[in-house]
Amino acid sequence: MSVVNLQPFNIIAKPIGPVCNLNCSYCFYLEKEKLFSQNEDFRMADDVLEAYIKQTIKSQNAPIVDFIWQGGEPTLLGVDYFRKVVEIQKKYAHGKDIRNAFQTNGVLLDDEWCEFFKENKFLVGISIDGPEDIHNRYRLTKNDKGAFSLVMRGMECLKKHNIDFNTLTSVQRENAYKALEVYHFLKKEGSNFMQFIPIVERVSDRPLKSGLKLLPSFADVSAPVTDWSVEPKQYGIFLSEIFDEWVRNDVGRIYVQIFDVALETWFGMEPSLCIFRKTCGQALAIEHNGDVYSCDHYVFPENRLGNILETPLEKLVYSGKQIQFGKEKETTLPQYCRECPFLFVCNGGCPKDRFITTPDGEEGLNYLCEGYQYFFAHVDPYMRFMANELRHQRPPANVMSWAREKDLGFPSLKVKPNDRCPCGSGKKYKYCCGQNLKH
Repeated sequence: MSVVNLQPFNIIAKPIGPVCNLNCSYCFYLEKEKLFSQNEDFRMADDVLEAYIKQTIKSQNAPIVDFIWQGGEPTLLGVDYFRKVVEIQKKYAHGKDIRNAFQTNGVLLDDEWCEFFKENKFLVGISIDGPEDIHNRYRLTKNDKGAFSLVMRGMECLKKHNIDFNTLTSVQRENAYKALEVYHFLKKEGSNFMQFIPIVERVSDRPLKSGLKLLPSFADVSAPVTDWSVEPKQYGIFLSEIFDEWVRNDVGRIYVQIFDVALETWFGMEPSLCIFRKTCGQALAIEHNGDVYSCDHYVFPENRLGNILETPLEKLVYSGKQIQFGKEKETTLPQYCRECPFLFVCNGGCPKDRFITTPDGEEGLNYLCEGYQYFFAHVDPYMRFMANELRHQRPPANVMSWAREKDLGFPSLKVKPNDRCPCGSGKKYKYCCGQNLKH
């Protein structure tokens, strides 16, 4: 099969499967152990590892090939395991630029790990939910102790070795109400690239046939979200509060993934983040035994595509089953979404969260819809301004001074109450940026 004209793909590799040294309350992946035998050796064997690396490099029709290592907790495999990874990559690179991203909880990071990351130019992501009281609410050790001090020790080691890192923050029921506290903490600790991932999970009152309890979106079971799942509108408020701080002070200095992706769409580009693309299916997962699944969030028996020791990775990625999986994101979109003014940026969001009904009773609406609508409406004028700056080859960071001018009602423009508002909303000035000013 030729990869020409086929979309590139990413694989999240789970070289130690779901095994982790933490016991985070909201982790959706820990229970995946139930998909395997009790005597399973959760360690990607050498033949699987080499096949995975060789097939990935061969199947990517691009000069750069990205590998994403996750878990569970990949540091449990030890540094030597990833030294082997790098050697295998060099063996099959054939002139391609190989890049590695490594997601960790940070607990086991030490000088040896950091020297390895530095030498081999690994992009390191560290999971942290905020200051100590926030982080320790759900991110626990196997002894149910807060993991914050252990994570911070690992983060300090990264800083000591001058390793650039990004932070992945799970937005759950409680820290969603502490947006600026979380943001200021991450800034203070040196995170210049932030991801805010909403926690949305449903638990069945009885296990599925697979033994799992966390429900996939396609499960024909009515179940409430967990107590730790973020509330829909509050997620939008959380993002908006951080955006208000960022857009006035930190543009061009701090990078927030969802803000960057939103700007892409307002600029007319296809969203780079899979959850906002029109279709999906290009972000898959491979388990430690070589099994490939449709997505990291769809590691269920129904979404197993095959095994790379039996079927080449390329055939699995571009199989009819996976193509259909990707198309269904668009074909199952409710009419309510198709008529939404923010369809161009949201595209219905991640299918894993599309389990509620629309106001008209149609199935398939995203649980986070209310929050997304709130956030996208809030950032709309700023996104339009930044997109316009880009089109005129000016820095989007100009939005910071524009935002402060907007806060004052654009005094330099001497706008009259019945004029169109300069922010571009289409409303009269007196009903928009001038509504709180005395005329």
